[in-house]
Amino acid sequence: MSTINDSTDTAVRPAQQAAVDTPTSIGESTVQDIPEGHLPPGIRPAPGARGPRRIWTGEEQAAQENAEDPTRPVEIVEHAGGQTTGAAASWPSRRTVRRRARQGGAVYKLQTRDGRRTQRRVMGIDVARGVALFGMVAIHTLPAWSEAAQGPTVTWTLFAGHSAALFAVLAGLSLALLTGGRRVQTGRRGLRSRVGLVLRAVLLLVAGLALNLMWFPAYNILPYYGLLFLLAVPLTLMRAGGLIVSAVVLLVGSPFLTYLVVRSTGAESVINPSLVDLFADPLGVTVSLLLTGSYPAVTWMAFICLGMALGRLPLHRERVQIGLLISGAVLAVSAYAASALLIFRLGGMQEIVSRTPGATPSSVEDVMIFGPEPTLPTTTLWWLAIDGPHTNTPFAVALSGGIALAALGTLLLVSRLAGRWLRPVAAVGSMTLTFYTAHLVFLSWVDVEATPWFWFGIQMAVAIIAAMAWQRASGRGPLERLLSLLCAAPARLIVPRSQAEAARADDVGSPPGQSDQHTAAQHRS
Repeated sequence: MSTINDSTDTAVRPAQQAAVDTPTSIGESTVQDIPEGHLPPGIRPAPGARGPRRIWTGEEQAAQENAEDPTRPVEIVEHAGGQTTGAAASWPSRRTVRRRARQGGAVYKLQTRDGRRTQRRVMGIDVARGVALFGMVAIHTLPAWSEAAQGPTVTWTLFAGHSAALFAVLAGLSLALLTGGRRVQTGRRGLRSRVGLVLRAVLLLVAGLALNLMWFPAYNILPYYGLLFLLAVPLTLMRAGGLIVSAVVLLVGSPFLTYLVVRSTGAESVINPSLVDLFADPLGVTVSLLLTGSYPAVTWMAFICLGMALGRLPLHRERVQIGLLISGAVLAVSAYAASALLIFRLGGMQEIVSRTPGATPSSVEDVMIFGPEPTLPTTTLWWLAIDGPHTNTPFAVALSGGIALAALGTLLLVSRLAGRWLRPVAAVGSMTLTFYTAHLVFLSWVDVEATPWFWFGIQMAVAIIAAMAWQRASGRGPLERLLSLLCAAPARLIVPRSQAEAARADDVGSPPGQSDQHTAAQHRS
């Protein structure tokens, strides 16, 4: 596209590259290339051909950051406030401005290791992590039974089993983002990311087992997380379709596998296995972590696969977020209704009571509300039709998975409209490992049973204040940063960058014609 001033003989056309201002004579007129967005007053466009412009979306820079630190949880949002390269990037288009307005606080920045606030994170995902953490703290701190209502409390009904499932789905989502997001990483970069994940899994497993040396009135999920991460490494090569199929197969098949193993061997769950337990009874601890524990890895891999499938989707798109909300709600309602139909209408309750010694309808309902103690009975397959917390049946997994999808979709949508108001929750969600560990240590020292709401409020207030202050001063949480450093350096040592990869990284490290500071300023959300 060319521009011409009718009152003069000077023609001005936008430059395809910045800082090209050499005049060229055309007859009696003078044509001058200048950066687009800096046209002098009085110049208006005239018809003319215009070359294509390359759009910079930030993916190249984010890919380089991930290559340098493959264990860092950076969420990439395509075209979220993206800018054009070169001189054409000086001013955003009207479409970009409208898109920013629709997004609201959907994307925010987190300080990187070099001190520049250029790492972009999806607000809704961190908010979901924060909500999952608050839910787990509520389950561990607040009472499960209401004397006034003579039934389970609202917090127990909302969060028991479901907050941990949301945690697991988001963990799978992070695994997908760490290995390329929508585009599966391959080659040396992908291998380096997967080596970092193996190291992360081992460190989480060991740290979780070491943390269990203390006593606290809660089920520690960290050892299971380490094992889940380790089992998920081969699945990081799969795309969304294959991951969804894997999640369905695990949802249906793994509870039956656990049922058969427990029934044939009599294996029992080891509550919060520690390093001492691992050395004293390695087989029992392994079976507990894989099959019979509170968060059995074989069954909970369904949540990991579901989250990894979500990480391969464009979660920044509104229609995808609405789809998550609707599909999650349909899945949760269907699982709940099917379980109730089987138990209360098709004879499930009678079969369980008649085949289980000492069972009564009241005790079966208690298992459906509060979960088994500690493992689900194996007297009949009808036990697999219930959907209580930590029962790990197909219906329980489907119910919690549907709630996790609906919650994530809802929080992604809400973050588009009220992202600024959710920054405190997102700050906590960006460092859940730190605060979850601190929560368990707190429970080991403080008896919260006497005044549960007081101690719940104290934990929430301290978490929010500390998260906001730490994020503003340093970025990622202390344990998150330590874990990344412990994994990234060995991963780079084991799989070093090739010369071609290093050269390519230098070429795409920042958009052409812009400094890093300019890039950060243009991508404020």
